[in-house]
Amino acid sequence: MVQKRVRMYTLSTCSHCKAAKRWMSDHGIEYDFTDVDLLEGKDRTDMINEVRSYNPNCTFPTILIGDEVIVGNDESKLKNALDIKD
Repeated sequence: MVQKRVRMYTLSTCSHCKAAKRWMSDHGIEYDFTDVDLLEGKDRTDMINEVRSYNPNCTFPTILIGDEVIVGNDESKLKNALDIKD
């Protein structure tokens, strides 16, 4: 099975973001992430605008799995989006 592309927008200090990254790693899920708070200037502004395009409240983590947007570290939604059974 081909894994859906996983993209995470996170904050380096966010406990929910750290937990989501750990969950992905524990389940062998490959993902890309950006710690938005570590960006500066235009890069940060552009990234915040990108997050808002998926999640108007701009809360973290904002996780894209394929075409699905998951806000927060919701394991049941993550499992469903990634078709993980346990």
